[in-house]
Amino acid sequence: MAQVVAIINQKGGVGKSTTAVNLSAALGMLGKRVLVVDFDPQGNATSGFGLDKDELKLDVYNALMDSTPIKETISHDATEGVDVAPATIQLAGAEIELVSVMARESVLRYVLEDVRDEYDFIFVDCPPSLGLLTVNALVAADSLLIPIQCEFYALEGLTKLLESMRMVKGRLNPTLDIFGVLMTMHDVRTTLSRQVVDEVREYFGDKVFESVIPRNVKLSEAPSHGLPVCLYAPTSKGAIAYDALAQEVVDRG
Repeated sequence: MAQVVAIINQKGGVGKSTTAVNLSAALGMLGKRVLVVDFDPQGNATSGFGLDKDELKLDVYNALMDSTPIKETISHDATEGVDVAPATIQLAGAEIELVSVMARESVLRYVLEDVRDEYDFIFVDCPPSLGLLTVNALVAADSLLIPIQCEFYALEGLTKLLESMRMVKGRLNPTLDIFGVLMTMHDVRTTLSRQVVDEVREYFGDKVFESVIPRNVKLSEAPSHGLPVCLYAPTSKGAIAYDALAQEVVDRG
């Protein structure tokens, strides 16, 4: 039975999609079977695996709103060991359409039941908001992976996310927990990055991964080639960092 992990932070630009793509690819290379559910209407994880959104006949929206089995939306073997349930901009409409749906917070949980026994990990790449899509991810997930960028105000807004997590845990998903906190965009040359890492470790304790994701040109370039960094630039610092993170995830999982 797959562990369902929501990659979540309501702030944009913290490395959610980058982590969804590159952690999944690194786990695939370790022999794990992984499904990435792109739950962000921007579809960055979909593009990061080289899928052309204009050519997709079905996506996550159809599984959520049209009762299409999620198996029919999945693109197989996006890279070794990794399948993708892609997203397009039409997913943005689901935020409004879900309002009138019965058990609207639990739709994704029901959708994923058909495939949980086929994977080791299912990663849900969440949108940068705390709307109904994100609430669905919180209800469907066993745990959360929270990327936090090594920048000023890194912890700002996390209080709201943790409040939402506690509310969902109390009412809808009593076993929900934090799987790990990941420091991203780390610049070893700056005092600020080191201070932010120390602050986050003090706040979250052993929930913080030892692996830290650096600012890295190859990580930024890889999506434009439709490849995870482990295939685009396997010896880069970014690839090495995600390889180390994947091993930590396996050890924790």
